Amino acid sequence: MRTTSGDRRRPAIATLCAALIIFVIAPAGALNATYEVLPNATSYAAHVEINDTSTYQFANADLLGENIPINVTNVSLVADNGTLVDFNGSTDWYSPSVITFPKGNYTISYVTSLQDNQMQGSFLLPYNVSVYLPGQYDVRNPFLATLSPGANVTRFPDNTTAITWNDTTSFNLRFYDQARENLLYVFGEFMIILAIILLTPFLLMRKPPE
Repeated sequence: MRTTSGDRRRPAIATLCAALIIFVIAPAGALNATYEVLPNATSYAAHVEINDTSTYQFANADLLGENIPINVTNVSLVADNGTLVDFNGSTDWYSPSVITFPKGNYTISYVTSLQDNQMQGSFLLPYNVSVYLPGQYDVRNPFLATLSPGANVTRFPDNTTAITWNDTTSFNLRFYDQARENLLYVFGEFMIILAIILLTPFLLMRKPPE
């Protein structure tokens, strides 16, 4: 999500490029951006704080920085005092959807798609980022997961996971499910067995030391 050209110095967020690429322009001092991966891992719910802005644009950012429209649902705008605020929305053909509202400080919430169990974000100024995973997903196996530097991982008793970054200007996250971890173990066992089979003839042919 990104502000229009008149508010480019205001807080903004542009979501999802390939997996999820988010560009946020924030004021001095870290705001909060929270992402909750939904159980099927094909979508996520976002809650992003913004300050002193009146326009938001929902868009992808491609590799050249061009805006590509994305589909969002369940959009809501909440003021600092908890009041739900009305907004106006507009969508032009082949252009990102835009919402406008009275200038102020808000939390924008929405739901949008997620692909390949991967999230990635870049911020122009520091944000406190939190990503929450349902119990069937994990990030603790380094052979299957990707976590950018500075990540703090908390595994809760109900097997849900929280990954957080403090005062970060970028983050990268790839998570996995139990089936993929089981497949990794099966592959590892197969490779060990294969190594034993290939090495056994060589070991048997070696002459014992005289």
